Amino acid sequence: MLFPPIGDSGQLSISSKNVLVIGAGALGTGCAEALVRAGVGKITIADRDFVEWSNLQRQQLYTEKDAADRMPKAAAAREHLMKVNSDAEVDAHIMDVGPNDLQRLTKDADLIIDATDNFDTRLMINDISFQKKIPWIYGGCAGSYGITCTFLPGRTLCLNCLMEDIPSSSMTCDTTGIISPAVSLVVSLQVAEALKILTGNVSSVRNTLISFDLWKNEYSCLDVQRLKKQDCPTCGAEPRYPYLQYDNQLKTAVLCGRDAVQIRPPKLVDVDLEHMASQLQRHMDRVDRNQYLLACQTGKHRIVLFRDGRTLIHGTQDIIEAKSLYHRYLN
Repeated sequence: MLFPPIGDSGQLSISSKNVLVIGAGALGTGCAEALVRAGVGKITIADRDFVEWSNLQRQQLYTEKDAADRMPKAAAAREHLMKVNSDAEVDAHIMDVGPNDLQRLTKDADLIIDATDNFDTRLMINDISFQKKIPWIYGGCAGSYGITCTFLPGRTLCLNCLMEDIPSSSMTCDTTGIISPAVSLVVSLQVAEALKILTGNVSSVRNTLISFDLWKNEYSCLDVQRLKKQDCPTCGAEPRYPYLQYDNQLKTAVLCGRDAVQIRPPKLVDVDLEHMASQLQRHMDRVDRNQYLLACQTGKHRIVLFRDGRTLIHGTQDIIEAKSLYHRYLN
């Protein structure tokens, strides 16, 4: 309240807001904790995963007991956040978020914070944001690299406009590792933007995409608004919100009579199997490749990736577990 741009009225505004956080990993828990400490009235968290030992290096809201108990991240986050600020309402959802879920979760949301690990979900968030006119803040990090951008429906371009200009990468925290300062910086940038939006200081929201590499001492701040596309299917003159439609979602199916799940990407792709094999070599127990497919083993799971992007996850009939492995290693 002593900070002039917020003041008494801004603090009151913060206390009346509901922020939806998609993902309860490093970025999600960092943002949720900072916002609960700032006095946000309600935090809604959705995540499909559980706490693992390797998470503790960067996901500072969790404890060794959470990992030992294999606590679902959303439930563990709620438990710890309530200890930080018992006045806050924390609504936890253990789920693999899809378009129908987003329709329900955003019913009373004032802001969406992206803390996911894949662009399939981000593009759904982007569509629901512009369909319902709810601001959202994109964020991602891996290794020593981080990136973030804020999207305001009716004022800025959307993520769909930027897809050709955001470097595509198979890097994830699980394949490339991550240093916690990269997480902290993205969280700081996301939360600062969130506080501006929640207090009505929209004119202070930056119109730039920020990216950095802390290890290489690189930092860029790009004005991307000129990249807005008038024919964009999400924020253009005639929006269709394609990523809320079935045709543009991952297709999953449990294979009959087999302990396996098949995942198909929304569109046919031409996977560079040689490059993918080299990326996965040090993260898998075994990697084999021929001209048609790539097969790798990690623990009890065998992952088979075909050139057209179709993937078989052997060793499970759980679609959520299969999608988690897919996004962890292949997307």
